[in-house]
Amino acid sequence: MHRYPPIADHGLIGDLQTCALVSAEGVVDWFCSPRFDSPSIFGRLLDHERGGHFSITVDTPGTTVRQLYLADSAVLLTRFLTPDGVGEVADFMPLPADPTVPTDRHTLIRVLRVVRGTVRFALGCRPRFDYGREAHELVVDGATAHFSGTTATAHLQVLGPVVLRRDGEDVHAEWELTAGQRAAAVLTLDGPGAAPPVPTDEAGLRAAFGSVRSFWHEWISRCRYRGRWQQQVNRSAITLKLLTYAPSGAPVAAATMGLPEQVGGERNWDYRYTWIRDASLSVRAMLDLGYSEEADAFRRWLGARLQAGRTVSGEPLQIMYRVDGDPHLSEEVLGHLEGWRGSAPVRAGNGAADQLQLDIYGEVVYAFAQARDVAQLAGYDGWLRFAATVDWLCEHWDRPDEGIWETRGGRQDFTYSRMMCWVAFDRAVRMAVELGRPADLQRWTAARDAVLHQVMERGWSVERQAFVQHYGSEVLDASLLLMPVTGFIAPRDPRWLSTLDAMDSELVSDSLVYRYDPSASPDGLRGAEGTFSLCSFLYVDALARAGRVEQARYAFDKMLTYANHVGLFAEEIGPTGEQLGNFPQAFTHLALITAAMTLDSALDR
Repeated sequence: MHRYPPIADHGLIGDLQTCALVSAEGVVDWFCSPRFDSPSIFGRLLDHERGGHFSITVDTPGTTVRQLYLADSAVLLTRFLTPDGVGEVADFMPLPADPTVPTDRHTLIRVLRVVRGTVRFALGCRPRFDYGREAHELVVDGATAHFSGTTATAHLQVLGPVVLRRDGEDVHAEWELTAGQRAAAVLTLDGPGAAPPVPTDEAGLRAAFGSVRSFWHEWISRCRYRGRWQQQVNRSAITLKLLTYAPSGAPVAAATMGLPEQVGGERNWDYRYTWIRDASLSVRAMLDLGYSEEADAFRRWLGARLQAGRTVSGEPLQIMYRVDGDPHLSEEVLGHLEGWRGSAPVRAGNGAADQLQLDIYGEVVYAFAQARDVAQLAGYDGWLRFAATVDWLCEHWDRPDEGIWETRGGRQDFTYSRMMCWVAFDRAVRMAVELGRPADLQRWTAARDAVLHQVMERGWSVERQAFVQHYGSEVLDASLLLMPVTGFIAPRDPRWLSTLDAMDSELVSDSLVYRYDPSASPDGLRGAEGTFSLCSFLYVDALARAGRVEQARYAFDKMLTYANHVGLFAEEIGPTGEQLGNFPQAFTHLALITAAMTLDSALDR
């Protein structure tokens, strides 16, 4: 096994409350339970020695490994092609009886089979509770092993011709299977002191497998998109669903924490939380795909955040929350973990949660404006709270903030933040008129117009002939690729086309797009970063809207070649095409869906 496989060498499985990453070598090296943001049980991705893992591998010399998803599902298949035979491991997580009810019990099933010849599999189960900080006790009894810690328990059952053997406080086993034979390993995570689950048998495994596959087939069958790049859109939709916490409807930004934007660098953040911005912008895409239930579930969660008004910063909303709406995300450094390929510090929690980013109010209103019936969704009391938030924004929009990228270099008058404030006022005015709801329309309209005039006068650089990152700056920023999407400017307006040209020359490298240039606009952090995959897909969308359809298609097709072997994207692409940052990133897959739909429509025209 590689000490640290590439970030991209993983597939994602999950049960709509948590998820796991399985490496292309057959190792579960990232898994948190009982929620996405819980401490890791397996964290070898961040520390090879201390993190823990659950491996089923084949060590035969000359083995070739291939990994794929079963079509339109979240069942991951790792195939081992050896000189002596061909074996497979199917990994999946059964959904809880009711995924919308939080549970401490989560199960990971690994089914082995040999389709040709003979294959020898090796199993190693090394849980490390609480990010590897907590010791555990082990009881082994033939085909079962029970790992007991103070914060969690893990129960392992194996099926087939094998006996588990103790290895310190861990277990290992070996199977030799011939063509037609099957075996399995079932790992159940639960709360501290939980009793072992009822042992399963082969019939139970078949039922679990069938249930999981049927769920995903039924879910993807509801997708309305029938255009080009259907397979990539479906995989991105499934990935977004896997990263959404079913009990609340809130998606996390990524499955992981601590994966670096630059190998050995300090830009290592915890993305297992719900960003207001990312999630709000996903609403339109989910509706266009036909997933109105998911869109409404998130809007209800969003409305609850407005009603609660409970934030660390004291503002009406904060930029991110835990999936259950808890605003406390205190950041700590896990100094005992070395980080992926030595990229320390490893941070749990996110200290940017109390930053002021005024753009989130625009994204919130944008999300509500997409509702089929926002009046029914929010009710009268919900509308009053919504209107009070817009009134608050009328008083507070004209302030420097930290901006969309959560830089730690001080507050500025960011153009993107102002633009999204315009979106908040513009959509709020429309909603009030269309729904006949009480609102200070004169005040909201005046604020909307004031923002637009200010951005056009101060966010526009005559010298650059482009909209710039913040007032008084000449730096470009790829977040402004959302300008035509929101309707702030027409996609073929001369000012916008010249901005697009400026981005082409400064931020775009072989169709890949940087967020901004840190050397020209210091962000308070050391080191550099790769191109931002979200921005690369936003660039495709902007090109298609601007009528540059052939350029858009070329950029899109090239961008798809940077997906990993199962169609997943991390946050960034490095200089030699490697994926960097947390993985997989929901915002990137959202932008892929949006770009595909926009480009497909443009090509049809």
